[in-house]
Amino acid sequence: MTRAWDEFAASVFDVVSPQVLLLAGLLVAGVVGALWYWFPAWVPRRLPRIRLPRFRRPRWRLPTWRRTRKPKATKQGTGTEEPVFAPTVVLPDGTLLADRLAAEGRYAEAIRQRMRDVVGDLTVAGVVAPLPGTTAAEVAAAAAVQRPAVAGPLAGATDLFSEIWYGDRPALSAHDERMRALTGDVRTRMRGAGA
Repeated sequence: MTRAWDEFAASVFDVVSPQVLLLAGLLVAGVVGALWYWFPAWVPRRLPRIRLPRFRRPRWRLPTWRRTRKPKATKQGTGTEEPVFAPTVVLPDGTLLADRLAAEGRYAEAIRQRMRDVVGDLTVAGVVAPLPGTTAAEVAAAAAVQRPAVAGPLAGATDLFSEIWYGDRPALSAHDERMRALTGDVRTRMRGAGA
């Protein structure tokens, strides 16, 4: 088998130089990679339907570098509704996810969930619009600019969260209770600020 392969390779290299073969291989790999990358965009959405009286041509779509989706239209409220400031993740049995995590002794995860709930409340209230990759400190700074009343407890909650979650400090029950008090204070001040 190897002798036959060697003879075949020798006969190919007699006709075409190795540099040309390498260039052709790179070209084929580039074309296959481009087709793989843009595969859904250049294939028609459905096969054409053939009907006896008429034939519909498929609509071909040209590939684009980056597809952007239009944001879905949201219903605009009348502005009279008051946002609800409550933890967002409630389990089917009515308990909060953060409370369940704390009851299981997973205090670091409970602290993270309480921070997520507060950020969710601030987002719903329109105080902040966190983008993916926004840190807790950036959210707290933006919220402090919009609602100065929440700056103190939110900064404390952010510091505690960062110290536990990113600082690898072991979380205790007292830390979870402190986080519960701080996040409750943030919600109370948001209600009082008339958000």
